[in-house]
Amino acid sequence: MNTQGIIAQLARIREQANLIIDQELKARNVTGIVPAHGSVLSFLFTQTAPVPVKTVVKESGRVKSTITVMLGNLERNGYLRKKPSPQDGRVILVELTDKGQNLRPVFREISTILLDAVYGSMDQKDRETLVALLERLDHNLRAFLSI
Repeated sequence: MNTQGIIAQLARIREQANLIIDQELKARNVTGIVPAHGSVLSFLFTQTAPVPVKTVVKESGRVKSTITVMLGNLERNGYLRKKPSPQDGRVILVELTDKGQNLRPVFREISTILLDAVYGSMDQKDRETLVALLERLDHNLRAFLSI
């Protein structure tokens, strides 16, 4: 088995997953959301109070400039709001609006469809092995980049 094409293979998998997400969002008439918003929305669904942008950056595993653009898009489309922290005006807090909270069941439905497509008939042990190996890849790259 050729192991040299791993990055291209990961890119193809990501592209196909994004196509499924786009298709499912369109089928539900959800606008202003793209697959990349998933990590931000997933984190914000678990929050019960506004959180600093810095926390969203850390929890999403994405760079600050990318998260800043995503948050701006989500805000423009009415899914979240930003406000200064009452304790420190330099800190910007974000929270989901009602429109953003209403995405939660749609997010769950699409996640289930996507995971079913990704794993297919793969048994639980193979799923766990795959996730563990991908975590190692992520760790290796983060160590190389010192992040």
